[in-house]
Amino acid sequence: MTINIKQCNLEDSRKLQEISYETFNETFKDQNSPEAMNAYLERAFNLKQLEKELSNISSEFFFVYFNNEVAGYLKVNTNDAQSEEMGQESLEIERIYIKNKFQKYGLGKYLLNKAMEIAMERNKKKVWLGVWEKNENAIGFYKKMGFVQTGAHSFYMGDEEQIDFIMTKTLN
Repeated sequence: MTINIKQCNLEDSRKLQEISYETFNETFKDQNSPEAMNAYLERAFNLKQLEKELSNISSEFFFVYFNNEVAGYLKVNTNDAQSEEMGQESLEIERIYIKNKFQKYGLGKYLLNKAMEIAMERNKKKVWLGVWEKNENAIGFYKKMGFVQTGAHSFYMGDEEQIDFIMTKTLN
């Protein structure tokens, strides 16, 4: 079993789009209407949008490979790329997804540790993320990793308003 992480660049936009669609669908399709899912997928993961995000110097994407196959990805934001006003001392984990068939191999923890490493290298004091209030597995995972709920914000899936818990971990 080999696990590797590779930073993404513009040439990876199609591969990023494929894994974004796949993992988001696997995670949320059973709890949302097809219309809401399709509207979100088209808005969030169209190639133009992903290329814009990949080009932002305050955002970084990473693929995690399991035995040389892309198994998931991570997106982190700093500065004004953060989706909430959290200040210069924070790093946001905006996306962390693992394909269903690769779950339970510790890859989520691997990517989370990568985000922590980036935050510490950049002297950030906090790492934060938004997680859907109904995603109990993810909430449990983040709590186990030392995150605590510090707030909530609205997240729109198509026209449907949902609530994301904001969870934060203070770094030493």
